Amino acid sequence: MNSHIYCVIMAGGAGTRFWPISRSGRPKQFLDILGTGKTFIRSTFERFAEFVPAENFLVVTNSTYRDLVLEQLPEIAPQQILAEPLGRNTAPCIAYAAFRLKATAPDSTMIVTPSDHLILNEPAFRNVVEEAVEFASSHEALVTIGVQPTRPATGYGYIQVDQPMRRDGLNKVKTFTEKPNLELAKAFLQSGEFFWNSGIFVWQTRTILESMNRMLPETCQLFASIEGDYGTDREQEGIARIYPECRAISIDYGIMEKANNVYVRCGDFGWSDIGTWGSLYEYLPKDADGNTDSPDCILFDTHGCLIKKPEGKLAVVEGLDEFIVIDTEDVLMICPKENEQNIKKFIDTARFTKGDRFI
Repeated sequence: MNSHIYCVIMAGGAGTRFWPISRSGRPKQFLDILGTGKTFIRSTFERFAEFVPAENFLVVTNSTYRDLVLEQLPEIAPQQILAEPLGRNTAPCIAYAAFRLKATAPDSTMIVTPSDHLILNEPAFRNVVEEAVEFASSHEALVTIGVQPTRPATGYGYIQVDQPMRRDGLNKVKTFTEKPNLELAKAFLQSGEFFWNSGIFVWQTRTILESMNRMLPETCQLFASIEGDYGTDREQEGIARIYPECRAISIDYGIMEKANNVYVRCGDFGWSDIGTWGSLYEYLPKDADGNTDSPDCILFDTHGCLIKKPEGKLAVVEGLDEFIVIDTEDVLMICPKENEQNIKKFIDTARFTKGDRFI
């Protein structure tokens, strides 16, 4: 294992699109939504622990989830958790980790990953990441991991390469496009020049900090203002002071779409961000009628449904087509799959009419 390689896991999201199973006190990344026996964050840690030492992990998360991280990742120490007082999207999250590493491991190369993605082919994924690490460690490059698209998905960002894909799968990036409409996504797929943006990045700590200084100077200056606090018992106080002043902005919009030293290492390793109930449905086993359900379900004239409920509870369903049925101890949600974008509206209405009890 290379002692200069660090893995930064971003685990601060609220997971609202998986309500009502994902709740504010225990969101998606801390749940075993796939039914594998491991939570998302646990699977993410184990994926990278194959080649990154446990002491070289940093987990950036909301301060509310500190204990959950320690519970699910007992290999890491409390000082490896970077607690955000409030969410400010991915650019401040990554800036926090980069400034911590500048203070404690200035010659490091960072792998930055979300905590809640699915990877089906782990060996192929590891090969892609290790090649990205090798390239980033020896070049002043911002490397993103691209995914060979399998369909014209409209829920993913796309990366366009500047020339036909090289044999080693590593190319200069020409453009980024966020979540295109279906017609554009089909054109992207046909062109062969576009790849899904996985949201996994690799770069030297000094390279990302130089890029932030040029393109997000206000954010960079805020984190630099407490430079003497990183890695000390004053760090949390300083972070609490500057975070409310941080602009909420993604690393894609703030840096990657504008930088001229962005490269993509593409691969095909069975990736999904499992961002919605609908995307989860695609990856779960199904019966002859296209239903994916929990044990003890009796279904009549029901097709293409995703049904999840507590163990030991019988569910009888008749006459549903293409629905999501999620039953928890205190919330039952029944929603057409095509309307799952309304979940945020469901949450807002539940909060307005019932308070935070069900959120």
